[in-house]
Amino acid sequence: MARVVLPEDSTKEISELIDVLISLFFESLPRRDQRNWARVYLNGLVRTSGKKTIRNIAGTGASSVEQSLQQFISKSPWDWTPVRRSLAQYLERTAQRPLAWVVQPMVIEKAGDRSVGVGRQFVPQLGRTANCQQASGIWLASSEASFPVEWTLTLPGPWTSELLRRRRAGIPDTARSLTPAQDAVHAVQRMAASWQLQRRPVVMEVANTDIPQSIESFALQDIPFVFKVDGSLPVSFGGAGRHKPGPHTAPARELIDSLRSQRRVVEWTRHGRGEGAVTLLTSAAILATPGEDRSAPLSPTPLLLVGAWTEAALLPSEFWITNIGDRPLAQLFLLAKLTDRVSLDFTETCEPVGIRDFEGRSFRGWHHHATLASVAHASMLLGARGRIPDGFPGGHARPPLGGTPGPVSRTGTSSPVARTGPPPVLPPRPLIPGQSARREYIR
Repeated sequence: MARVVLPEDSTKEISELIDVLISLFFESLPRRDQRNWARVYLNGLVRTSGKKTIRNIAGTGASSVEQSLQQFISKSPWDWTPVRRSLAQYLERTAQRPLAWVVQPMVIEKAGDRSVGVGRQFVPQLGRTANCQQASGIWLASSEASFPVEWTLTLPGPWTSELLRRRRAGIPDTARSLTPAQDAVHAVQRMAASWQLQRRPVVMEVANTDIPQSIESFALQDIPFVFKVDGSLPVSFGGAGRHKPGPHTAPARELIDSLRSQRRVVEWTRHGRGEGAVTLLTSAAILATPGEDRSAPLSPTPLLLVGAWTEAALLPSEFWITNIGDRPLAQLFLLAKLTDRVSLDFTETCEPVGIRDFEGRSFRGWHHHATLASVAHASMLLGARGRIPDGFPGGHARPPLGGTPGPVSRTGTSSPVARTGPPPVLPPRPLIPGQSARREYIR
């Protein structure tokens, strides 16, 4: 896959852009020297070739710079949450209006056992056991671009139960050992409660064992969601009416396959490829089922199970559960497919700026590095796409948010145009990623 590569004559422009982003996002850092080292580190993430370690960023023969960066990243007690919140608020105002908050898992394989959170564990994304760190990024995603704004680092049991290991890594007293999905759910809840962002549907993959708690957590805060689930997930359906028996329980795959006669065709454009695809969709109303250690609620949460077939497949291959009941299936499907947009931007931009490259051992250092890598990711995409912040030297004002998308290109992305009117009521009706002017989505 191609990566975002800026021409050499844009190096100065990106540095100037970083200066603007420092003034926007790092006001919470109390000292000027901290902001200066943030600037050095960001420029290093964008410019340094190869692995983005502190030593490589500092350069050869610059031991004092390396020591100062080490202090700033691994030991300095600055709070990363205000920086991430400012980044998210800025992107919501200035980049294309996000359609969803997408949770993207990240696995960082390691050789040793000293990096915070590392351990031998089974990783679903790899399909095997690995010695690694497991993290999750929460991305503001549209059909045009996506940006990581929040990160979680999952801590296996020994990292929270062994006092000496916990102290050496500087793990906060409040940190607990949870699953990656539980960590991500809690992070989304914090964002929804205190980040002052317009609430968006949360798109994420959830294991069967985490489904009940994830549904309950989001229902408590009225957070809309689209969960990708395994076809083996038991779901409850029927029994809603006076003369309807039930409820019944069956695997999601079986319920969806029984409704194949009701399938509808969706034609869409794959993210980053510009090529068309055909998917067949159907759906079924289901009820949320409590976990094994939870009692059944008096009124179960009504949900929608969505299933998808590829054009030539005999059996459904993808499944989602959502609490968004007032959207066409095509919109729900294409909202779920924003994970492809995030995967593309992760590979082309976030990895090249070194999101996996932190070699320190502290919890604080990992989160500081992830925060700065997120800002570097934003600077690369904003600079490459010409979305220069207001007040940037030689920049131009971008159109305000809200309203309708511009003309659709042949590759299926909308051109930015001036937008007017107030923002939509929460949760917003998603725009359709990959929209093509040639055909309707559902026929």
